[in-house]
Amino acid sequence: MPDTLAADARHAVTIEDVEYQRQNGRPMLARLYRPGGTGPFPAALQVHGGAWTSKDRTDNDFIAKALAESGIFVASIDFRMPPDGAHPASLQDINLGIRWLKASACEFKSRPEWVGSFGTSSGGHQVLLAAMRPDHPQYAALPGPAGIDARQAWVISGWGVLDPLLRYNLAKQAGNAELVKNHDVFWGSEAAMADAAPPLMLERGEKCALPPALVFGGDSDEWVPVELMKSFVANYRKAGGECELQLYEGANHGFMTGKPDAPYAARAIERMRAFIRNHTA
Repeated sequence: MPDTLAADARHAVTIEDVEYQRQNGRPMLARLYRPGGTGPFPAALQVHGGAWTSKDRTDNDFIAKALAESGIFVASIDFRMPPDGAHPASLQDINLGIRWLKASACEFKSRPEWVGSFGTSSGGHQVLLAAMRPDHPQYAALPGPAGIDARQAWVISGWGVLDPLLRYNLAKQAGNAELVKNHDVFWGSEAAMADAAPPLMLERGEKCALPPALVFGGDSDEWVPVELMKSFVANYRKAGGECELQLYEGANHGFMTGKPDAPYAARAIERMRAFIRNHTA
């Protein structure tokens, strides 16, 4: 039986940084979390949060380690952010990251058809967007491995900012000047936020790729209302996709950020593990 199917297996994990692309002569790095063993393993591209403007590949380190210990290969990538690049630069890097991971899957003891992604907060938004628009001309603009597309086997959004325009308006109402500035610097316009909002994409009837998706967050999230999560999941299913919703009672936005001992952390990670296994077994 492949290692990835052993739910109670605990693998030794090797961590290393590798270059997955270059931008303007500067290496862009991926932090690899390699499970010990023969595999084959599911493979996850991890996209960090930070309001689209901050943090790096070390974000969610404890989640990546926990997944790798259970037999899931994780590649956490750096990607362009302001001032190096505003939208859609990060989506271009994520799209290329998926293609690179699929092309490298056998080297990493995985399979191209087992590659998916997970992200949190703004990263949770971007993984959904990348998964739903794998062939978008702007997002797929960077040259990469020949004959490899950016379609994903599965996607997980943790407390993802599903609708950037809604969060922008909530931040303005709350008087959060820093968050408003982050939106302005990254997006440039409200029209760009609306165009790249997965819930609005579905409501507009946009033809999207719909890989199996897991959406999870707290029912007290101040930036992602429960009603939005529920309606997004319902519309994803209505469009023909498989989508699961997991809400954690009393949890707010970022309830697991840097907190391995957060009340729901272990439960949420186990839900992620089970979801990935279900779609790669």
